[in-house]
Amino acid sequence: MNKRDFLKASLLVGVASQLPLSSEAAVTSKKKSKKLKNWVWTNPNQKDTDDELKTRYASYKAAGITGMFFEADSERHFRAAKAQGLETHRWMWTFNRAELITVHPEWYSKNRNGESCADNPPYVNYYRWLCPSRPEVQQYLEQQVTDILSKDYVDGIHLDYVRYCDVVLPLNLWDHYKIEQTRELPQYDYCYCDVCKAHFKDQYGIELTDLQYPEASLSWRLFRYGNISRVVNSLSDIAHQRKKQITAAVFPTPEIARRNVRQDWTNWRLDGVCPMIYHGFYKEKVSWIGDAVKEGVHFLAGSFPLYAGLYLSDFKSDDELRQGMQYAMKNGAAGVSLFGNVTQPVLDILKQEITTPLT
Repeated sequence: MNKRDFLKASLLVGVASQLPLSSEAAVTSKKKSKKLKNWVWTNPNQKDTDDELKTRYASYKAAGITGMFFEADSERHFRAAKAQGLETHRWMWTFNRAELITVHPEWYSKNRNGESCADNPPYVNYYRWLCPSRPEVQQYLEQQVTDILSKDYVDGIHLDYVRYCDVVLPLNLWDHYKIEQTRELPQYDYCYCDVCKAHFKDQYGIELTDLQYPEASLSWRLFRYGNISRVVNSLSDIAHQRKKQITAAVFPTPEIARRNVRQDWTNWRLDGVCPMIYHGFYKEKVSWIGDAVKEGVHFLAGSFPLYAGLYLSDFKSDDELRQGMQYAMKNGAAGVSLFGNVTQPVLDILKQEITTPLT
């Protein structure tokens, strides 16, 4: 199943009417001086012919795409993209992995009710979350990254699902799943396994079971931020030791990421981040893309570049897509990452936005 089928299937509400660009955005008549990088998330299709790949990746390069995030390993696709001057990164599912359920069911996260997602997955059947507290989970992921980056045609690693399960879904999914998540419900709140409880006590001197409202505990929340960050930074060390890049797909803003999925991405050691600023998922207008980018850039404080992740199906017209790119660039994005059907009109808009003056 493609990584965003869960969300795509639920995108029921259209985007609201277009708004003019914010007067607060920085406006300049100069051409963009900084080097932009633009990416495409894709799953290699083995039915593609060599000629099709050559034509596709050449058109991407000509339009200003600089790199690919491939969801599966395909040496043919990687080398075809590299031949056209594109960077090739392997897009890896990190904590949401089902392949170990029968071998190591104890490695999987438990919710506040004590239910394991190994045999009781939340929301959808493929939501099987590994527990980041376990050293053996970290070691397993380190080996996965090491193996991927050992291949000469792989330029970097792109982490996805690098978080806990959604304790709060994007607003646009509540109707689809018949859920109201105005508070943190125990069946979606992870991880409460014995290893997490023991590590939490060691670190903070607190018995998790003594907390009447663990969902309100700032220490317990901070503990989980640190769990994810520790693993990410370990994977980053592996990438950098091999002189390869590491990036991540993350939730749209630092505040949403921490609240919804315990993801503290502004404190990771990365070469770039791609917040999935899918405005339709949150019932926001196109202009919110600029707000999200501005927040992320502010809290990153220059530590690494931010590439605005755009979900192409969220845009109801070419003009909306153009506005979305403008909002991203004017608020500090170092480029965009595109998910969806990258058609020639999409490429034409991208090329225009990165080669013409901002207005």
